[in-house]
Amino acid sequence: MKGIKVRDLDDQEINNQLKEIDEQLFRLKFQMSMGQTDGLKKFRQIKRQRSQMLTIRRERELAAARPAGEKK
Repeated sequence: MKGIKVRDLDDQEINNQLKEIDEQLFRLKFQMSMGQTDGLKKFRQIKRQRSQMLTIRRERELAAARPAGEKK
């Protein structure tokens, strides 16, 4: 999912997506530990997607904590 699409999601949808991604990462880690290394590319993509979602969620938290009249 691209960053622009993630920014269109609301907080609840991002949290749901993060739960699904965490489950996928767990399964991929388990598969890779069993010797199935074909999931390495997908593992990297999912990690990148997870970090993008966490970044956007943090940006929203900081924006909500910032006083209304103040800019970056």
